[in-house]
Amino acid sequence: MFEGPLQDLIDEFSRLPGVGPKSAQRIAFYLLQTEPEDIDRLRAALAAVRDGVTFCRICNNVSREEVCRICADSGRDKATVCVVEDAKDIQVIERTGEYAGRYHVLGGALDPLANIGPKDLAIASLLQRIGGVQPDLEGEAIPEIAEVILATDPDTEGEATASYIARLLKDFPDLTVSRLASGMPLGGDLEFVDELTLSRALTGRLKL
Repeated sequence: MFEGPLQDLIDEFSRLPGVGPKSAQRIAFYLLQTEPEDIDRLRAALAAVRDGVTFCRICNNVSREEVCRICADSGRDKATVCVVEDAKDIQVIERTGEYAGRYHVLGGALDPLANIGPKDLAIASLLQRIGGVQPDLEGEAIPEIAEVILATDPDTEGEATASYIARLLKDFPDLTVSRLASGMPLGGDLEFVDELTLSRALTGRLKL
């Protein structure tokens, strides 16, 4: 245990996800030897995150403006919405270069053990978007959504969330609801694939 501000800083770093006590201590001592200008830049960046980051009123993505750059892009396919758990998932999909539609960020996944229910996620606003209730960009007609891609994580919480949303979307008869495929990883060895992954690969097999 150290005294005063140094220990306070270590304690704060320890609260960050993925940062243990030893890592927090190394970061704190690194900052202790850092130039004042670097500390000022870090402080300014933290303040900018606190004061300058908001959430898109259309898709709930992290944004600097009221509408994020993806929703504001007229070149994106407005008829397709990819539903993800967190804003960071958008970057993963964007890096593939295979998707050109819009997104909807739920803000998490259903998790009864953590007391996270449907009301804690942006599910209601998703239904509003599909029903044409939520306003789009000013001066533009609200697009008719033809397909919703459920891209929640392939774990227990993500599967439960996808199943729950899929049931709700059955009220929209003309809407196509799809789920990201999952199965055998490229370069994988069949011998080492777990049963759940192999089961998904068999269920979602493609005709050649």
